[in-house]
Amino acid sequence: MKLWRWILGLVLIAALAAFGWHWVAVDPGYVLLRMRGIQVETTVLVAVILLLLLWGGLTVLWRLLRWPFGALSRRHRRISRQRLGDGLLALAEGRHGEAERDLNRASRLDALRGPALLAAAEAAWRRGESARALESLDQASQVAPQAARVLRARVLRRDGKPAEALALLAPEADTGSLTPAGWRQLALAALAAGDTRRARDALEPLQKSGALGTRGYTALEARVIGASLNAAPDAAALNALWSQLPKTQRRSTAAVEAYARRAVALGMLLPALDELESALRRDWSPALVEVYGALGGNDLEVRLRRAEGWLDAHPNDAALLSTLGRMCVRLQLWGKAQQYLQRSLALTPSAAAWEALGDLHAGQGDAALAQRCYRNALAFVRGEPIEALPQEQLPGRPDTRSMAVEERNEHGVPRLRE
Repeated sequence: MKLWRWILGLVLIAALAAFGWHWVAVDPGYVLLRMRGIQVETTVLVAVILLLLLWGGLTVLWRLLRWPFGALSRRHRRISRQRLGDGLLALAEGRHGEAERDLNRASRLDALRGPALLAAAEAAWRRGESARALESLDQASQVAPQAARVLRARVLRRDGKPAEALALLAPEADTGSLTPAGWRQLALAALAAGDTRRARDALEPLQKSGALGTRGYTALEARVIGASLNAAPDAAALNALWSQLPKTQRRSTAAVEAYARRAVALGMLLPALDELESALRRDWSPALVEVYGALGGNDLEVRLRRAEGWLDAHPNDAALLSTLGRMCVRLQLWGKAQQYLQRSLALTPSAAAWEALGDLHAGQGDAALAQRCYRNALAFVRGEPIEALPQEQLPGRPDTRSMAVEERNEHGVPRLRE
């Protein structure tokens, strides 16, 4: 198709040229130029050609005259781009002084002024020069006002001034014109300032933007929802906030955990247990199992029997075994507690299980063995070697083999395990 188009175009051009030449040959026109006794006579075609040649000559002359200045300008642009690259590389490598120097020099080029000054402000803040960082941001605000405002808010928040950062971003947040980075800084500043409502308002635009990614947004959402629930002053406020949250937020593990802990602190044990049990039926979570066993209340025996029923479906869950052990320790069921805790430690060692085992021996009056378990808990957190317990203190070697759990489909037919 392209070849035919070229052929058709050339034919049209040739036809137009032939027609034009015939039209000019019939009457080539007449041009007379007379000035100070000088008279020039020619045809229109020749006059047009001379004018075009004159225009071309003047253009070449003008470019020749501008060439030295253009060479200097090109050199300035090349050096500025090189300095910007060197400054960003130095910033990434931690050479903040060199980075600030190169970036400030790169900002002399108008096209690079905004990015260079923003990066120079970051370099100055990392050096601990907050005043210099704010000066660079003042200059950057003239060419990149939104980016400079967001970076200024981050500097203020990191310097322990979240209220000022929040006030700086609030006007744009009210109009909905904040950038994704601005919404994130608004949420973090609001959390630091104790304004959980502002922090929750920032979640929806952040989720729509997708700027944080799934993992980053989930972590921030958990912080915001947890802080909001922990800040509830009374039971009525807690229930109102919980009912207003979207279903997706109420189903997150962090939200359920925060609600349960705050509800128990406000004297609402039954609602907390209901939410925990509903969440565990919906989606098993070792973290929520630990919360379930750690809650206070007078119905510990009932909760222990319910949690022991979960062993049928999760016999190899170390968190569940550790939780059962701690609950038995609180009920002074020493034998069962030791079995649960030893199996938990054999499957997946944890500081919580070692601490619960120390509580068990302390409750039995064996202070030396309890101290050894507490030291093991501390050593586990530090990543240090664990001190083995005396063999005579172990009633029997715990069974550490994984138990097979029969799985059935929706029709009740057992599934084959791969």
